[in-house]
Amino acid sequence: MSSRPTAHRPRKRFGQNFLTDDSVIGRIASAIAPTVTDHIVEIGPGQGALTETLAPSGCQLDVIELDRDLIAGLLASFSIHPRFTLHSADALKFDFASLARGDAQLRVVGNLPYNISTPLIFKLLENATIIRDMHFMLQLEVVQRLAAKPGSKNWGRLGIMTQYQCEVEHLFDVPPEAFDPPPKVQSAIVRLTPWTQNPWPQCDQARLRQVVQACFAQRRKTLRNNLKGLIDSGALEQLGIDPGARAETLELIKFIDITNAINV
Repeated sequence: MSSRPTAHRPRKRFGQNFLTDDSVIGRIASAIAPTVTDHIVEIGPGQGALTETLAPSGCQLDVIELDRDLIAGLLASFSIHPRFTLHSADALKFDFASLARGDAQLRVVGNLPYNISTPLIFKLLENATIIRDMHFMLQLEVVQRLAAKPGSKNWGRLGIMTQYQCEVEHLFDVPPEAFDPPPKVQSAIVRLTPWTQNPWPQCDQARLRQVVQACFAQRRKTLRNNLKGLIDSGALEQLGIDPGARAETLELIKFIDITNAINV
């Protein structure tokens, strides 16, 4: 028997599109593969479609829901599970570090509203040391940016900063008809796994963000123009970088090289 709360009218201001396709829900649950030893944090459980597959594992499950009209239904459905805790809060303002216990890392999951997905991912990356992995339903375009490679139109700040801290896996796509109401865009599931041993050279992440942001400030302009005031053409050439190139042609290692050269 389904334990999902009764019907709730999706709210546009919360970016709500509730996942209703059982086969898709099953595929997501299989990708997460929750166990009793896990500490899972679900962002935006909505009507509990995914929560319903996570709670029976016996995992410690904290869910964060902004829409207060959904709280009673979620509590009615899942309070029976002794390790279930509901937080009525805005995920963008939530202190994820407050959930960490000892060496146990968090596993974060969620069907993220499209309007907050990028800032929320950046917020979670700030907490990467306490996170084991993240599984998100996102707009396909966002997943393509997260998993992008140098030379593609999707290569930019989001992919670079995420790949510096995580392995990114585009797992599978989800069609609009899997939701109620159906969104006007394609969706996809992505897995982000923070590196246990970072394969990239160490650098100042705040400065790396500054460099990447400057490089992509005007995509059609050259590195020489976008980095004016941060590093000169001669220094770029010493790093093996063409000052006349555009940022989208650079591999991640080159952004790190620029960052470390500026910090010297």
